[in-house]
Amino acid sequence: MYTDLARWWPLLSPPGDYQEEAAVYERAILRFAPARPRTLLELGSGGGHNAFHLKASFDMTLVDLSEAMLSQSRGLNPDLPHHLGDMRDVRLGREFDAVFVHDAISYMTTREDLERAMTTAFVHCATGGVALFTPDETKETFEPDTTCGGSDDGRCGFRYMEWNWDPDPDDETCVSDYAFLIRDTTGDVTVVHDRHLHGLFPRQVWLDTLASVGFEPHSETVEHPDLPDGHELFLGVKRSA
Repeated sequence: MYTDLARWWPLLSPPGDYQEEAAVYERAILRFAPARPRTLLELGSGGGHNAFHLKASFDMTLVDLSEAMLSQSRGLNPDLPHHLGDMRDVRLGREFDAVFVHDAISYMTTREDLERAMTTAFVHCATGGVALFTPDETKETFEPDTTCGGSDDGRCGFRYMEWNWDPDPDDETCVSDYAFLIRDTTGDVTVVHDRHLHGLFPRQVWLDTLASVGFEPHSETVEHPDLPDGHELFLGVKRSA
């Protein structure tokens, strides 16, 4: 999805689909930030679809592990600085008023990796700033499900089915299996299977890890049609020492 198929990202998950969800995240940042943030670092920014909407309110800097996804984002957001880096260890040498990590945080599959990602956010967060983490699910809220989607651009088409399930309820990971149907300009259709492993941590682990790296931890449950019922956001406020 994020390498060989990255060029299909605008059809798999169109930028317009992010508008209302991005507004939810913006409101959460503004509610918990002690002062109005101006600069925002997004870690795991992917194709830049959240940034496309959030950049109207913040001066944004984007970081992602995939050069192919950054290339997609540069096409959509040529006005924003992009950096290749891993959220577990990237260091940009500056601070931001706010840090945002969307569902890319779900790819932290161990507690150690989760702590490293939160440490990166803390290092880059200015005193008085806030960091927002939006995992797809927690241990308490996970439910196996199947979704589908995709779109066309008039010449090509992309459809997917996503199957979320948990092979071992006793561990702290779950699986997302994707089936992709890709129609090129010739009308030929290719079928691809792609498996993703996600971390699945209890909500208290999120709160405790935020505290352990130095944040004042918070959580907020939001209700929105684009998000699962009871979707929980985790926030860390960086208070002065």
